[in-house]
Amino acid sequence: MVLRKASGTHLGPLGPLVQVFREKGILFGYRHPKSSARDCLLSVFQMTNETMNIWTHFLPSWFFLWKLLGFLLSREVRADGYAWPFLAYLATCCAYPLASSLAHTFSTMSLRARHVCYFCDYAALALYSLGSAVAYSAYVFPHEWVGGTFHRYYLPIAVLNTVFSTSLACYSRLAEAERPKLGKGMRVLAFAYPYLFDSIPLFYRLSWCQGGVIRTHGWHTVLAGLTCFLFATHLPERLAPGLFDYVGHSHQLFHICGVVGTHFQMLALSTDMTDRRSRLLASLPDPMAKRDLFGTDLGSAFFSLALFEPEAGLKGWTWA
Repeated sequence: MVLRKASGTHLGPLGPLVQVFREKGILFGYRHPKSSARDCLLSVFQMTNETMNIWTHFLPSWFFLWKLLGFLLSREVRADGYAWPFLAYLATCCAYPLASSLAHTFSTMSLRARHVCYFCDYAALALYSLGSAVAYSAYVFPHEWVGGTFHRYYLPIAVLNTVFSTSLACYSRLAEAERPKLGKGMRVLAFAYPYLFDSIPLFYRLSWCQGGVIRTHGWHTVLAGLTCFLFATHLPERLAPGLFDYVGHSHQLFHICGVVGTHFQMLALSTDMTDRRSRLLASLPDPMAKRDLFGTDLGSAFFSLALFEPEAGLKGWTWA
């Protein structure tokens, strides 16, 4: 396997450090494992095995930002507390693909930089999961569950899941060096469990309701399952190592399915927010106060990031 810097120079045989940067089934197109920030930025416009990973999340982050701004300009959000959960959800939709694209861009500066980049990526993904829970709590819960015990404890548990998800995902990177399969399994669990918990009210509606917005929710669910499958299996590159190094490997497909699934989720939530407004407001006059919403959502995100402040988890490593 040949590794290339953004400048085009070649490296010799793989050493122990470089092995950490390898991915299953990907043989070519790797960048230098000690690239400068400038080299990393230049590589965005060159064909490496990370180029499509970067663009498949960078472009959607701007699409979701456009959706967020459109939502802000289309209504008086400050005067409509009912819309704040959806606003918070849209903000997390912008955050997670942007954090991912930045992580893929700068992850080859050093081993420590690689870990820190993905720590931030995992925190942003966990925040998106919490943003989904905030929106589900406000708009997706079955009418007969609104105001019940599970509804009251749903968001506090989702906050704990955010901390758990970020912690486990970050720790999995450290465990992966010694036991790759265990590390991978921990990372799958870190994001599959919060998704399954968040989706309990949705699964109930998918089981007992038909037509309309349920079909859109169904597409999101199918794409979420496909996203998890691609991330866990490393298909198709495991079947034909080297063939999908630049285009078509599982992580690119994982990104595409993820953002398309998020788009379907966004459409479904927007429809639920509009169509179910009168009944939900009758059951719960203020589904989510502004103060409580951002105190829960952003506060838990900062706490999750603080758990893995670089000096704590990577003490003694260097950026070089």
